[in-house]
Amino acid sequence: MGEPHLSSHHRRTLQKILDHPVSHNIEWHDVLSLLSAIGTVDERHDGKIRFGIGAATETIEIPVSKDLDTETVVQLRRILHQAGYGKP
Repeated sequence: MGEPHLSSHHRRTLQKILDHPVSHNIEWHDVLSLLSAIGTVDERHDGKIRFGIGAATETIEIPVSKDLDTETVVQLRRILHQAGYGKP
């Protein structure tokens, strides 16, 4: 991964998202910070966010707890791969 513009904190969060098996201690505020650093984030009024990385966009529900569930991590991993982060 060549993300020189990311802070070490963002790189750690990105690595947690891309790691197999899925990590269960990825905090939402860390992910939101990462997404804001690499793309655009639009918080909607229906409890979801829409984010874009390059040409790819995704809408996901804002987690109720501080940590992401497996389904959300898989969604994030897919769009990050599409945007060129990590290996698919």
